[in-house]
Amino acid sequence: QVQLVESGGGLVQPGGSRRLSCTAPGFRLANNVIGWFRQAPGKEREGVSVINASGGSRRYADSVRGRFIVSRDNAKNTIYLQMNSLKPEDTAVYYCATPADTWTWPLVPSEFGAWGQGTQVTVSA
Repeated sequence: QVQLVESGGGLVQPGGSRRLSCTAPGFRLANNVIGWFRQAPGKEREGVSVINASGGSRRYADSVRGRFIVSRDNAKNTIYLQMNSLKPEDTAVYYCATPADTWTWPLVPSEFGAWGQGTQVTVSA
């Protein structure tokens, strides 16, 4: 079972930017679809973005489209989520995950079988 690791979270002011990273020590992610999810306190986990193995196909939730950019560097075994123009409502724990088998859009958390521990992003003045 692949273990994903997220990093890059922290406190950022509204309007600021943050880049999250997702990697998997000891496991090559180059053939994996990677989804980014987030979960705010008291809310369900929601899909934010997804990128296919080559990086040529990407999708975004309406709430982040135009502000977030997902990318990957397979040579570095890392997937990124660049978050710009951050808003207080973007505050959440952010997770990366890979599908257990088939997956659908909008992303469904139960279709993803391997998860990271999450990284907290707090957008506040």
